[in-house]
Amino acid sequence: MKRFPNQRKRLAEAVSHFWRTRDEQQTRQSGAGRRDQGSRGSVTGGKQMDAFVSIVRDVVLKCGLSPGSIHTAAHLELPGYFRPEKKWDLIVVESRTLLAVVEFKSQIGPSFSNNFNNRCEEAIGSAQDIWTAYREGAFSTSHRPWLGYLMMLEDCPRSTSPVAVRQPHFQVFPEFLESSYSTRYQLLMTKLVRERLYDSACFLMSTRNSGPKGRFSEPNTELSFQHFVASLAGSITSYVDSA
Repeated sequence: MKRFPNQRKRLAEAVSHFWRTRDEQQTRQSGAGRRDQGSRGSVTGGKQMDAFVSIVRDVVLKCGLSPGSIHTAAHLELPGYFRPEKKWDLIVVESRTLLAVVEFKSQIGPSFSNNFNNRCEEAIGSAQDIWTAYREGAFSTSHRPWLGYLMMLEDCPRSTSPVAVRQPHFQVFPEFLESSYSTRYQLLMTKLVRERLYDSACFLMSTRNSGPKGRFSEPNTELSFQHFVASLAGSITSYVDSA
């Protein structure tokens, strides 16, 4: 990443921040006597993905936009078509032109099955909603915004082992047979991009033991962080150069 020096180091730091923040939130909630089913306590606390958001924000800044055009903490609502609005994780608005929208998600065990299905429905539904709103003129611009999706998944036996499928009436597509949740996420995100529901997607994995040390993996080069930020930078730069 010649254009963005130290990006790999910052990504490792973001992974470490994710796990440390998650553990701190669980510790605080346990100390306060609050019981949250499974690992939901760390999820409801939020903030784990902030370091990833910060990297993406800096990528946009280096493309020539002002800090005021990037929203990460407030004013994150955008109109939808099937619902009044949705709150995203990062949006870029310059001169009343919507340039980029990014969703940051994570999944830590033990309940991979229900959470995976929920993530699928959210990702597909949110994309369909915003693109329909865009088609209907909700953003008052002809510039097509860049839509991105970043996912951090726990690397553990339950996320990497084959999962059975039920086929009581019709057969599932063959790529899902004997697939793990890790594989299913990669299939989901690859298909989201190839169907043009998202412009780019990033898929990262990390274990509970090595994650706090900043170690992670990128199982699919098509879904790498480098590819993700390069796609975003290209879109933003194109706008800046033509403005």
